[in-house]
Amino acid sequence: MDTKVLIPTEENIAYAAELLNKGEVVGMPTETVYGLAANAYDENAVEKIFKAKGRPQDNPLIVHINSMDMLNDLVENIPQIAYKLASKFWPGPLTMIFHKSDKIPLAVTAGLSTIAIRYPSNKVACMLIEESGLPLAAPSANLSGRPSPTTANHVFNDLNTKIPAILDGGPCEFGLESTVVLLAEDKVILLRPGAITLEMLKEVVPNVEVNKGVLHQVADDEEVASPGMKHTHYSPRANVCIIDSNFEQFKKYIEAHKDENLGAMVFDGEELELDVPCVTFGDEDDSIIQAKLLFNSLRAIDNLGVDRIYARMPDVNGIGLAIYNRLIRAAGFEVIQL
Repeated sequence: MDTKVLIPTEENIAYAAELLNKGEVVGMPTETVYGLAANAYDENAVEKIFKAKGRPQDNPLIVHINSMDMLNDLVENIPQIAYKLASKFWPGPLTMIFHKSDKIPLAVTAGLSTIAIRYPSNKVACMLIEESGLPLAAPSANLSGRPSPTTANHVFNDLNTKIPAILDGGPCEFGLESTVVLLAEDKVILLRPGAITLEMLKEVVPNVEVNKGVLHQVADDEEVASPGMKHTHYSPRANVCIIDSNFEQFKKYIEAHKDENLGAMVFDGEELELDVPCVTFGDEDDSIIQAKLLFNSLRAIDNLGVDRIYARMPDVNGIGLAIYNRLIRAAGFEVIQL
């Protein structure tokens, strides 16, 4: 099939909603990254997501809603702590994990009894949910393992001929997937960091634990409740390695290994001091811009013609934790400390 890239007019949103109601999948913008959406109630439609992406079956999907009423239809109960978080962060880039209702097929949840749900703030995504009348299961709209898409062109490059349509809502606001939390009676467990940072969560729920899978590799046979915790993610074709050092140490290391057909992923301006192919991902002191540029920069590595990329270590405070979480997975957890 030919994949149509559509400006999100009322007519095109109605067309995309019609596709969803017919059991098809559609690329849609969100404020985080582009999603590959399907009717969350339709197991056959959900299977098309996995097929188009080449996604492992044990990787659960996030379901997108546009009202608290829709949430009630998808979950068995809503704990009080969820209302506190929703009042602060919904609509927005926060995903919460609940016990699922019987209406949701196990294909959505990777066989788990829990379901990951978020209420996006992106207007096009909400209009598509409204027009279709459906909760939408939607992982990132990329080939599995590749950097997540932050533009419609990224989606087209990965999934052309695999899906019928993409709604082009322009570049994504945040550039990283949503924060994912597991809810407990008196605490929140952070499973995947994002634009809603650990510090922001603690302002609402003081007791927040960080799951070990945020910074460390999860075993292949371990069940996970959140997407992005298992398998290789976000990777360009070149092998990525993070260098934990200051720039002068980084520069010396690059100079000593120039015979490796290597490139570098660095902060703005640092490429001027390196005699190797480079991509940049924002100012060293601006984590928000780094987050927005990260996946685009990882995709740009493919144009360098190198076998190995050495990447600068980001700050791990605030949204920097989410940047590092994605970058360390792109690097297969390979970090060199100088």
